[in-house]
Amino acid sequence: MTLTPEELVEAIAGYAGDAKAIDLVSLDVREVLGYTDYFVVCSGNTDRQTRAIHDRINEGLKRDHGLLPRRVEGLQEARWVLLDYLDVVVHVFTPETRSFYALERLWGEVPSRALVG
Repeated sequence: MTLTPEELVEAIAGYAGDAKAIDLVSLDVREVLGYTDYFVVCSGNTDRQTRAIHDRINEGLKRDHGLLPRRVEGLQEARWVLLDYLDVVVHVFTPETRSFYALERLWGEVPSRALVG
């Protein structure tokens, strides 16, 4: 069974929450971007934790839904890890990097909601 983008957001939030991600937010970018429907943004307290969040999301979606990201970026330094699932792009930040890039402010006009992991 294929997940809808909304179901994918919820699944990602669950896996991220399992890895103790903090400040989970979804941004609905359907009206402003043509390449994805949602951003899921979350933080890990350290680069090690951002890797663990990546690992949990990646492994969970592969195991439970047969999904692999189209691409992954930033895993080496792990201050900003991006997982691209086409309909949903996941951004996992350390707190300092998240504050610096401020995606929520950059996309402040789009609908957003806090997620429970």
